[in-house]
Amino acid sequence: MGATFRPYLLPMVHDEKPVKGRGAASQVRNRFLKQHYALEHWEAIDEPMEEARPTRYLIEHPKSIVNKVDSLDLPFVHSLNPYQGCEHGCAYCYARPTHEYWGYSAGLDFEQVIIVKRNAPELLEKTLRHPKWKAEPISISGATDPYQPIERKEELTRRLLRVASDFNQPVSLITKNSMVLRDLDILQELASRKLVAVAISLTTLNEDLRRVMEPRTSTGQNRLRTIAALHDSGVPVMAMIAPIIPALNETEVPALLKAAADAGALTASYTLLRTNGPVQAVFEQWLRHHFPDRAGRIMAQTKASHGGSMNDSMIGRRMRGEGAFAENIKRVFTLMRKRYFKEAAMPTLERGLFKLPPTGQLDLFG
Repeated sequence: MGATFRPYLLPMVHDEKPVKGRGAASQVRNRFLKQHYALEHWEAIDEPMEEARPTRYLIEHPKSIVNKVDSLDLPFVHSLNPYQGCEHGCAYCYARPTHEYWGYSAGLDFEQVIIVKRNAPELLEKTLRHPKWKAEPISISGATDPYQPIERKEELTRRLLRVASDFNQPVSLITKNSMVLRDLDILQELASRKLVAVAISLTTLNEDLRRVMEPRTSTGQNRLRTIAALHDSGVPVMAMIAPIIPALNETEVPALLKAAADAGALTASYTLLRTNGPVQAVFEQWLRHHFPDRAGRIMAQTKASHGGSMNDSMIGRRMRGEGAFAENIKRVFTLMRKRYFKEAAMPTLERGLFKLPPTGQLDLFG
């Protein structure tokens, strides 16, 4: 990836106390590293060092930015992530293991050490100018949220959207953050040419649950207002109910679908919880602290839906699961989606408008 920095290792926390405003309770061992640092619970010191440590941002200049996605489970073939790591702090996040490739932990490091790919817009332009580029849709996200807090300062996602607009390149977005409305002007331009689709991740309307499950994200009500604002502006938007967690937010599915439809979402989709690799340790620590009375049931039903394991990589099963619990969730979701959305679907993005603007004419800072 052309890294230009030395990994900044936060100590491994052994007492596993929750960290205020974070999803992970500790660092989990990086499977690619032979050594790690550890912070024992010092005598007479009650609070782990990490609680006072602010988010650290590291500037990276990768050589490429658009990734080919080879998965039958995903609705896109290219993804682009301007940031690595995510300050939103969702304990269940499937992207946590990607931080290990940079020399960090999938635990607190994933939330506290954010890699900023500052040359992402220039790299996107380079990709779009390549003679072999076929104007296939690009998902601006896929691993980490493109509208996490640092985006307010860096504006990389806004600049990426401007590049897409100048090339008539179709793109999609998925986010938990109402900051997407800052870029409504560019999104409207793209939508008028059928070049954009937005998904808003809607996980719970229970604020007590949202605060601990997705600590640095927009509230459920703000996400609904974001759906409404996008709809009213002519930007096609859907609700992504993800992840559905058995015995935790599972019963909210009908209410979430109705609220999304009332706000103006065109349709909805979902994924079932799975905890790949080190995510399992992060999620189980979080679960046993916040919901000890339900932890065993949640884990048992999740395992039953994924072939007996919390970690499921099987194509065709990993996103939706199988078995009695998964089938019941699928049945309820399908029934409620049909009730509230009928047969509506997101529009197909337009590929035929793609063009090469004159070199040096892009307004990357618009």
